Amino acid sequence: MDLIVAVYDDWGIGRDGTQPIALSADRKFFRETTRGAMVIAGRRTVVDFSGKKPLPGRENVLLTRGRGDYPGFTVCTDPREAAAMAQTAGRAFVIGGGSIYRQMLPYCSRAYVTKVHATPESDTFFPNLDEDPHWDGGELLRSGEEDGIRYEMLLYRRKENR
Repeated sequence: MDLIVAVYDDWGIGRDGTQPIALSADRKFFRETTRGAMVIAGRRTVVDFSGKKPLPGRENVLLTRGRGDYPGFTVCTDPREAAAMAQTAGRAFVIGGGSIYRQMLPYCSRAYVTKVHATPESDTFFPNLDEDPHWDGGELLRSGEEDGIRYEMLLYRRKENR
């Protein structure tokens, strides 16, 4: 299983349940990378989806402890259950938010990280993979600039011997 995330220079990923700075290049990269795959998200992330609807062209899994009706989502309540579901998919990505990333990171072998070179105020952070001895990183996939903000899309790999 993989994950995909956009982080700021301080590894912040959001504020008040959304991204303070969202780049269209990163959104396009997300769509291209996750198309046709299973995506695993938490409730707060799903609330931020357009119309709170499942992402098209993907198998949408909602990992939540809460109850509710989520049409178009397969709901699971435990990270181990989500990881087992991911093993049945050809490709699977954890897509957030903060608590879901922390719960699912131990199950992931690769991380697609867009580093957005800005530091807006964040209240949610992703673990700094550059400082994590369990991860090799980051292979540069793409880089660019949008609206005066530089970014890099990197691929991190979990080290085999943990």
